[in-house]
Order: sequence, then C-alpha cells, then structure tokens
Amino acid sequence: MSRIVIAGGGIAGLCTALALHATGHRDITVLERARSVEPLGSGINVMPQAVRELDRLGLLDDLRAISVETTELVYATAGGEEIWREPRGRRAGFRWPQLSIHRGWLQMCLARHVAERLGPDTIVTSSHVLAEPGGLEAGVVRYEDRSIRSIRSLPADLLIGADGIRSEVRQAVAPEDPGPRPNPQVVWRGMAWGESFLDGSSMVIAGDGTRKVVFYPIAHKNGRALINWAAAEPMVSETEGGNWNMPARPKAFAPGFEGWQVEGVDIAELMLASDDCFAYPMVDLDPLDHWSIGRTTLVGDAAHAMYPVGSNGATQSIIDGAALAHHLAAHHTLDEGLAAYELDRRTATRPIQAANRAQGPEVVVDLAAARVPSQFTTVAEAFEDGELAAIASRYARTTSLDQANTDSPYPAPTTAARLFERSHA
Repeated sequence: MSRIVIAGGGIAGLCTALALHATGHRDITVLERARSVEPLGSGINVMPQAVRELDRLGLLDDLRAISVETTELVYATAGGEEIWREPRGRRAGFRWPQLSIHRGWLQMCLARHVAERLGPDTIVTSSHVLAEPGGLEAGVVRYEDRSIRSIRSLPADLLIGADGIRSEVRQAVAPEDPGPRPNPQVVWRGMAWGESFLDGSSMVIAGDGTRKVVFYPIAHKNGRALINWAAAEPMVSETEGGNWNMPARPKAFAPGFEGWQVEGVDIAELMLASDDCFAYPMVDLDPLDHWSIGRTTLVGDAAHAMYPVGSNGATQSIIDGAALAHHLAAHHTLDEGLAAYELDRRTATRPIQAANRAQGPEVVVDLAAARVPSQFTTVAEAFEDGELAAIASRYARTTSLDQANTDSPYPAPTTAARLFERSHA
C-alpha cells in the first residue's frame, strides 16, 4: 500500500488529501503543527474554477450552507464613485458559484470530510514535520510530536508540503530560496455584523491610490450581514514576514479611512465595530524553478504564495490538490506524475503571482485615483472605451477563470492507486 504524508492541515493539505482519496489512495496521513484544527482566520473567496473541483469531491452542498454566493464585484473610489461593475459566479453565467466564506469554516468542513472518508486518525495534530535537505529520503518522514516533545518517524512513499508561506518542506526542496518577499504594506483584517448592502451578496473594492479596502458578506442572519473586510495601507512599523495572526486595534488604523462612504458602508465604522482584528504583512514568495525533489513536492502557499489580490490564494491551492491527484493517477511512475503536475501547475501559477504583484484587476482603483482629478473630472472620463473590460478579461485569462464553465481538466482515473502501486513495485 502506497503511503502518503501531507505536511499541513490547512485548505491546501486537506483538499489534496480528499482529492487523493477520490482517486483511490487510502494510506494518507496529514501532519498538522497546531494542537487542534480550529476555525481561525477571516473571510476568503473561492472562484468557480476551484468550486468546480470541490463539487467533484461532493462538498458543494455543505459549502453553500456556510457561505454566501457572490453575485457581483464593484470597484469604487474612496468617495463611493463607481469605477467598474461586473457579475460574478452563476450570475455571470458560470456553472459553479463564487463563494465568500470564512476560511476557518471551510477548513473545518474539509477536516470533517477527511475524518469521515479517510478515518478519524488521518489528521495528526501537534506534529511539526522536520523536512530534510533534498526532500524525502529512505522512505521516512521525521516529525516532532509537540505534545510530548519527541521526534517520531513515519514511513512514506511521498511527502507533500502544504505547510504554508513559511514552509519547511519548501526549504528542503529549494534550500536557496530566501523565503517570504516583503512589501512595504500591511493588511488589516476583521469582521463585523452590519446592514446588508447592494444586493446582499456583493463584493466591493475601493481605494484612493494609497489605501485600499475590500469588503463582502460571508453570512446572513435576521436581515443583517456578517461583513468581512481587509484594508491595505503603507506599513508604519515592520511585522514579522509571513506572520498572519498578529492582533491589532482598529482605533490605530481606522482614522486613515475616516470619511470613506462606499455603497452605503462607512468603512471606519465597520472597522471599529469589529471585535477581533489582525495585521498581516503583504508578502509573497518568488517563483521556484522546481517544486519537487525526489519523492517530495509542494502544493498551495508552500509552492506559490501570492499577494491577496484577485481571490486566487485558496482558489489555486484547491486546484493544486486536484491536479496532483490527477497526474499521479494518469502516469505510471511517481516521477512522471510529479513532473507532469509540476509542469502543469508551476506554469499556471507563475503568471498569477506576477499579475498579483502588479495589483491584478484591482489596478483599476489605483488608475482611477491617479487620473481623477489630475487629468479628468470624473471616473467615466478617465478610462477609454473597453479599457476596464480588457483589464478584467486579461486577469480572467491569466487565472483560467475564463475556462471555469468547462468540465474539470483533471479527470480522476479509477486506476490511480494501482498505477501508484506499480511505480513502487
């Protein structure tokens, strides 16, 4: 029986486990560093091309119950003047929706399905993988059992690094990689209950050329919305690269958004109404020349962490899992499967990382701020005919959103486990 170990029990790791299980693998262990899997974090968006893969895993009905189907995306100035509006998800004609969901709720849903399908002992918490330089060697994964502070070993034929932006598995695969690449901006995140805005399922991105905010509902109750928001501005004091859970006081940054009235939402008031806020440095990773070494490979942020632009962080991580399971199933040897997976996904994600560094489709907010009022009186005058649509279409092509209405490119042969076994015969 082939033995697969996944380092990291976040969205990427759990989706990969479910995708591998769906192709016939049964001996899968997920080693999670945290003491328990908890619904931490804030809201995220999952695009149709990733929801398609979740649907193939039989998860869509459960996810619909704990998310909001996003219907439109609106770009605006800090003063509320509309720049661009486009339909999203099924309203845009896609077969699958775009889901706005709390990251922790998604993770808990995935963890429940992993336990139900693969067994309750599949996810092993308090387990910190000690990746060796050069990747998996001698068919053994060493990890620290943090509950008893001892080093343990686990037999494995394949190690998958899904351990995030500060991945130790990535360091084993590419020791020369410098790690998270800093950006002189900080992202504040939080959630607060408020009045529904627009059609109740809209996502809004607004900015003034220096600061930017995105907000959207992730739940509804009694006519009100749980509004998730994220705001970016120049960093005043440095935060640890890649640290994503630093508590923050909204009184320290909300004044910078005073007077922002966007689609009926007072941004500063929304921030001040949030019980828990966190500071995230704006960081990503440089693209690697390779994701695999020997019997070790990468998925998710460990492979291609990108700026939080365009709703593609979790989206691309989910697709990674589907792609890896497919390519291992479609090829007769592990080496061939890993090579095909890497060629596929490294080629796909590299341009997205580059596009996000250039602000992706959100660049329209900065363009509007730069052109109005220095060159034009209104936003409508500031863009040439078709310019905004071209920006949106270009990013859709880069992220394969334009192909989200087709069937998955990753059909899962039922011979997956047999082929994988043959490669280790």
